[in-house]
Amino acid sequence: MSEKQFEHIKVEKNKENNYAIISIIRPEKLNALHTITLREIAEALEEMAFNKSVRCVVLRGTKEYTKKPAFSAGADLSIRGHPDIDPKNLMDQSHAMYIRQKYYDIIERFPKPLIAAVDGYALGGGFELVLVCDIVIASKRSTFGFPEIKRGIAPFNGGTQRLIRNLGKIRTKTMIFFGEHYKAEEMYDWGIISFLVDEDKFEDFVHQKASWLGNAPTKSLFVIKKAIDYGSQVPLNLGLQFEYLGYAINSQSKDVIEGVTAFLQKREPKFTGE
Repeated sequence: MSEKQFEHIKVEKNKENNYAIISIIRPEKLNALHTITLREIAEALEEMAFNKSVRCVVLRGTKEYTKKPAFSAGADLSIRGHPDIDPKNLMDQSHAMYIRQKYYDIIERFPKPLIAAVDGYALGGGFELVLVCDIVIASKRSTFGFPEIKRGIAPFNGGTQRLIRNLGKIRTKTMIFFGEHYKAEEMYDWGIISFLVDEDKFEDFVHQKASWLGNAPTKSLFVIKKAIDYGSQVPLNLGLQFEYLGYAINSQSKDVIEGVTAFLQKREPKFTGE
């Protein structure tokens, strides 16, 4: 990976277990998201998409928090938008939202497993960032929600569209209409969180799951992710076509041979991601 320096994020790599960590480092603002933050996350992921030594990525808030733990408390409302955007021009305003949404789209399309490690607040845009990840690991002290309505705004970084695909219309409207905070236990019961862990076990658990994915068959995970993400948006007969193609693509992987051979030899497989 390049040694590119970022302003709002820090990138680290666990070389032994083939995964990287992207940390949002704006602790004084509870890791609030600026367009710069989103752009840097997207840029880091686009670079890691081609890095064979990175087979899984963890997205998280900084461990060194100054106020309260937070994945991200949402958009940074203290920073004005682009100076060229006319707030009274509807076309300008629509394009401004497109600029932010495209970074969420890039993050969601990352071809390798992306883990959201949530310890603390995941609100507004931070919650929308969680929704574009594949696996969500949350500590029991974490809090989720869309409080935008209390400020006269709305979760339009994909929040209304991605949440409804997870929770359905009634729960989505309830969360967004009233802007309340929800405990991690409830989000786990609703299926938003993959794993719910105690705070004192959080770091070790994130490392455990990232290490497993970092040493798993990467091409298999790639076709599985694509089949689920895109197959779920089309009728069943088209979704099954994704499986046919995914099977064909994955059949060329060296890890398929290794996995089957290891099974027949009754040993643990050693996947290389090839």
